[in-house]
Amino acid sequence: MNDRFIQSVLIDWDKISPDSYLREIPALQFEEPLSFDSSVAFFVGENGTGKSTLLEAIAVACGFNPEGGTKNYNFSTYDSHSELHRAMKISRGFRRPRGSYFLRAESFYNVASKAEDYRDGEPESIFYSRYGGKSLHRQSHGESFLALIQGNFEPGGFYILDEPEAALSPQRQLTLLIYIHRLAEQGAQFLIASHSPILLGLPGAQLLSFDGGAIHACEYTQTQSYQVTEMFINNREYFLERLLRET
Repeated sequence: MNDRFIQSVLIDWDKISPDSYLREIPALQFEEPLSFDSSVAFFVGENGTGKSTLLEAIAVACGFNPEGGTKNYNFSTYDSHSELHRAMKISRGFRRPRGSYFLRAESFYNVASKAEDYRDGEPESIFYSRYGGKSLHRQSHGESFLALIQGNFEPGGFYILDEPEAALSPQRQLTLLIYIHRLAEQGAQFLIASHSPILLGLPGAQLLSFDGGAIHACEYTQTQSYQVTEMFINNREYFLERLLRET
């Protein structure tokens, strides 16, 4: 038994429609609880293997808005989330998080807009102090993404991130890695779906691969993100020449 806010998850397939596409995603067909053994757990694997689908279901089952935000956010611009959240059986720890946030790259603009709506008369100087001193819409995508994290994430919190690297340069990814590491050391828990070979290198993180038809633990150097990046950097000319010739 660990002290994570979310210790494990399991899917009750009796609550999923017989003809649901979810039944066709091999990695989701696990029959034993999927345990989170580290303060930071990464979901890794190829596109379409179910990483974001499972991450979203966990977030919604925990009370988050499907498009992101805190648990107080309640809006919908496009209802696209699956029924999987209704089948999630979540084992929770004895601790309760001080704060929480679900952040996904694909709907960040909508969340940033909703943050403005929720200001509710709060003075600009106080409100924007949580977002780098100015509106999220007056910053670049990467700046606003990182500003929101730095202004809203705190020690002892619970955070779910879906491909946070999408908005960040390599340098900003390193900044995020440092920030996640510090918060995790201070009692925060993170569930993150990512392809970033930078973020996946976080020391002590649990890497759960969705490749090969079943979720399984893997080492950093076993991830495709690392292997493809290493191959490209170390053998760029040969790699490109062969790849483009075959294409």
